[in-house]
Amino acid sequence: MRLIYSLVWWLALPIVLLRLWLRGRQEPGYRQHIFERLGFYSGKPDRNTKTIWVHAVSAGETRAAEPLIRALLQRYPDHRILLSHMTPTGRATGISLFSDVAGRITPVFLPYDIDSMIRRFLRHFSPRLCILIETEVWPNLVAQCQRARLPVTLVNARLSEKSLKKAIKLASLILPAARAIHYVAAQSGPDAERLLKLDVQRLCVTGNMKFDVSPPPQMAERGARLRQQLGTRPVFICASTRDGEEELILKAFVALAQPRPLLILTPRHPQRFDQVAAMLTAHQLTYLRRSALALEQAPGALADTIDVVLGDSMGEMYMYYAAADVAFVGGSLVNLGGHNLIEACAMGKPVLTGPYTFNFSEITEQAIAAKAALRAADATELMALAQQLIADQNKRNAMGNNAHAFFLQHQGATARTMQMLEQFL
Repeated sequence: MRLIYSLVWWLALPIVLLRLWLRGRQEPGYRQHIFERLGFYSGKPDRNTKTIWVHAVSAGETRAAEPLIRALLQRYPDHRILLSHMTPTGRATGISLFSDVAGRITPVFLPYDIDSMIRRFLRHFSPRLCILIETEVWPNLVAQCQRARLPVTLVNARLSEKSLKKAIKLASLILPAARAIHYVAAQSGPDAERLLKLDVQRLCVTGNMKFDVSPPPQMAERGARLRQQLGTRPVFICASTRDGEEELILKAFVALAQPRPLLILTPRHPQRFDQVAAMLTAHQLTYLRRSALALEQAPGALADTIDVVLGDSMGEMYMYYAAADVAFVGGSLVNLGGHNLIEACAMGKPVLTGPYTFNFSEITEQAIAAKAALRAADATELMALAQQLIADQNKRNAMGNNAHAFFLQHQGATARTMQMLEQFL
């Protein structure tokens, strides 16, 4: 099955590279370092420095890996981190997050999952350990690591019921890769149960490392400055929204009676910023892009002039949450499984979510049980819940306090993960 899989990769490679180039029209980062995606890297690594390889596919996984990477750098001062990604946003996030330790971090793109390319990657960098973040299990990657006698671990691992069903359909391809992983550290009990169905050999439950990410103090300060500029209006943020979701949100938003709260809308993917801006214009909503906003403007400068702030920036989610009264975490009004609500909880905000949260089912249910979050059936109910919380300060404050307590209660996953990894280092 893996031979067939590899053949399909080779046949599809021209199309994959063309698609990469076309995506580069909206995100220029896709046209950079293309040879790395084929397993060719410049320079020669210092063979006297030991290397730990961490693979975080995109920005979310990179931010989740931050506490672990910093713990590894502290625990193993004679090692460097090879930090690989698949998306330019992931790479840019890694460079930004670790600018203070840039001399010990090597950012690269991971090659496509073709045996010869993975072999070139492994020969060039010679890592001592492979740490995959969350869901990134590639059959040829794992097979080549096994051939090179390189231990492979999967940490902060999650597996939804939907993804499990897909994996079982490809059991002859996925199960050998899962069996070859040396150790899996799962986010939750349900994730662990599903991973065991893929015949994972060694597994523990460590919790979610995103609870160990500390909100940067400067983001809270910038959020306070942004809130001053927005005046006295209540602020509702719809964060990490996905394709198909913004249209539902905007229809429900324009149907609200005046005075409406000010809406902050932050699409998940930067290539969609212009598309969402066009939607705002189509709905006859006045808006301001974050990229055109100077935080040094006078307090209240935007009080009555706009309906929406379009969050067209990366790495400022904590700032947006700090400026809001109520937060909705996107990807959950459409059947995409939702996104993580931990950042909103960390900032002490009452959280709203939609009906589709299978990617983070346990955390979402726990947050609801802790009275830190509420679930809406659709966009209309979402706006109604937001209005209710805005009108009820006591309930809003209580939910915000519960959310922050929920965040603090679940910390410690990084320390447990480090204990697991020490056997390989």
